[in-house]
Amino acid sequence: MACFRLTQRRETMEYKKIHYSVENGIAQITMDYMKNMNAIDVEMADELIDALAIAEGDTAVRTVVLAGSEKAFSAGGDIGYFYKRIQSGGEVNMDELLAKIEYLTDYMKKMDTMIVTSVSGPAAGAGVSLALSGDFLICADNAKFILAFVNLGLVPDTGATFLLTRSIGVHRTLELAATGRPVSAAEAKDWGLAYKVTTPEDLHDETLKLAKRLAAGPLLSYKNIKRQVYAASFATYKEWLAQAETPAQRECIASEDFKEGCKAFIEKRKAQFSGT
Repeated sequence: MACFRLTQRRETMEYKKIHYSVENGIAQITMDYMKNMNAIDVEMADELIDALAIAEGDTAVRTVVLAGSEKAFSAGGDIGYFYKRIQSGGEVNMDELLAKIEYLTDYMKKMDTMIVTSVSGPAAGAGVSLALSGDFLICADNAKFILAFVNLGLVPDTGATFLLTRSIGVHRTLELAATGRPVSAAEAKDWGLAYKVTTPEDLHDETLKLAKRLAAGPLLSYKNIKRQVYAASFATYKEWLAQAETPAQRECIASEDFKEGCKAFIEKRKAQFSGT
């Protein structure tokens, strides 16, 4: 996989899939492309990376909020796009996309600024990793976290296995990865993934309440707390991606099972996997 780094950022990127604003020291980044349920494609990843870099470089920003829409946080990968490529006989190459999302989730962990992720509705696939990459996760009681990769004949990517094994343990992670079953907001709170669960109507206010509290806190302390946590728990993240996740996902993407999984999803039928 090609290595992706944020080198030179366009000063005036026009956002088409997210909204960005700053008020009272809080940068609010909202994914808003419901045409594909906030699926994370290359354009969405670029916009999120750009917005986070702006927030990190703005001395007026003291806290970041990352949210989706009320109906969905993020559907993960754009399966409709994969299906069209398969049907046309084209190759599905996720290298660029995965590199950018992996960079994005790592960057969020390395940022000096505290990040609150605010989740309503489903967070699926890479959307799970994005939600977990913040420092505090607040979700509505309609939220669902779904490692749906297995239903497509894939493995969890964008660091989901790495993040979850460190948060909820090996056996729970294995169960979720192998079954693809949804995790409810209540379970996420019980397992320590979510900081707080509230109603969809109160989610925005509860998120801002925490963000304001963090914005009023000791930023230097927060920065160094994040650095300590990263060094203790995520120092080997990039090495793990290169040695474990990326080769496994490449093998699965090239399989007949992946093609069948995409077709079955779009055609709304049960997949008939062959193991090849």
